[in-house]
Amino acid sequence: MKTFEIENHEPSLLPDGEWKLAWSDEFDATELDRTKWDFRRHLFHKQHDGWIGEEGIEFDGKSNIVFKLVKKDGKYYSSQLQTGENWYDRPGFSKDWDVAELKEPKFLHKFGYYECRCKLQKGNNWWSAFWLQSPVIGTQLDEKKAGVEVDILESFFGDTYLPHNIHFGGYGKNYKMDTTKVPKTGCVAKDAIPVDDGFHRFGVLWEEDGYTFFVDGKQSGEKLTGGVSHIEEFLLLGTECIGYRSYIPGIYKDVGCDKIVENDKFIVDYVRVFDSVK
Repeated sequence: MKTFEIENHEPSLLPDGEWKLAWSDEFDATELDRTKWDFRRHLFHKQHDGWIGEEGIEFDGKSNIVFKLVKKDGKYYSSQLQTGENWYDRPGFSKDWDVAELKEPKFLHKFGYYECRCKLQKGNNWWSAFWLQSPVIGTQLDEKKAGVEVDILESFFGDTYLPHNIHFGGYGKNYKMDTTKVPKTGCVAKDAIPVDDGFHRFGVLWEEDGYTFFVDGKQSGEKLTGGVSHIEEFLLLGTECIGYRSYIPGIYKDVGCDKIVENDKFIVDYVRVFDSVK
């Protein structure tokens, strides 16, 4: 890996080769840059009960965006950001004709290196993630054209992250996946990998033949080649509270969510996207 310097900010750790910065958010501002991000509020065409907007984030004056839990009327809420959106997340504009409004994405990209430097939450009652998603995933069987979900970081338990996964074929009967977990089965709680209480870099090298993941500059698991997107995708960053989708097989089925940390936070220093210079 090589260091890529960013003036007045922490450097990136990139695979060998020549790189140029294609897109980034250093979170220097005092409010969310709405030219780069939207709040994700819907899942499968319906309002998600646990996602909120501005209430779930703040800026600490140290070039960090802070995701936090918000408790209202006995329920927890948190925020998730995205630079585009899935076709199946967009709600319909009327009850009689449930077809979603089309919107211009903030940012789409394909191939290159994608990196986030962040400090994970400590509690088990919410999770954090950094990932790539296709606007049209599941619309056809060829994942090169339909796209692939790429999970760069998934932290389902405090101060840990799970092996990396990719998902394609949609989320129904045609669903397929590939994982860095060995053997290649669904991730469960015991697979969570601990990290210390500090900032860590999570990245993926997306090439035409697969995805190679990195944590703190070191390769994390084998290169995944089960399915590869050849279309532009968008970025997602943020959190989700346990309880709204607590049925996830293998993750929470046999594990209690009793580790609740007061004033818990998921802190992100930056998100960067790099293009290879050939």
